[in-house]
Amino acid sequence: MSKRVDKKEALLEATLTLVNNHGFHAAPMSKIAKLAQVSPATIYIYFKNKQDMMNAIYLKVKREMADAAFCGYSTDLSVKKGFELVWSNVFEYKMSHPRETKLLEQCETSPIVEADVLKEGIGYLDPLSKLMQRGKEQHIIKDVCDYELYAYVFYPLTFIVLNSEREEIVGERSKSETLFAMAWDCIRA
Repeated sequence: MSKRVDKKEALLEATLTLVNNHGFHAAPMSKIAKLAQVSPATIYIYFKNKQDMMNAIYLKVKREMADAAFCGYSTDLSVKKGFELVWSNVFEYKMSHPRETKLLEQCETSPIVEADVLKEGIGYLDPLSKLMQRGKEQHIIKDVCDYELYAYVFYPLTFIVLNSEREEIVGERSKSETLFAMAWDCIRA
């Protein structure tokens, strides 16, 4: 990896850490630069401003999650098997990447990422959208908005991951079959 790529990655990593630990507004560019061990001026070589940096980190993490989600996926799978595979992959990703999960949750539930960038990130999940459409056409899943289906299938995972330190919240991988069954029950027709 080149020194240039290393600095950009260090800046994105520092942004992820500071935004997760302190929030968007309490993560000034000077602290990001310090944590990344670069001069503050270096930031502007890679990003126009803090908003541009947040957009970039969101798309990077969303792409990583989408790539993980569709690992092994094929349109030849039945609707339920396809959902189960994607759900299981997302579960594994979120359990293995709690910092990234927290960042995605913040970005998708607040205005820290621009609307067109959120739309681009959702576009990474196009195979899931097509799977949901197929499920609706076959009357296998509820004929409701894709965002509502997505919320019932995946947002509970975010809640479990982000609260997994608490005793009463169990996010063990051994419970994944039960958790998937609950998610599937929410969306099936």
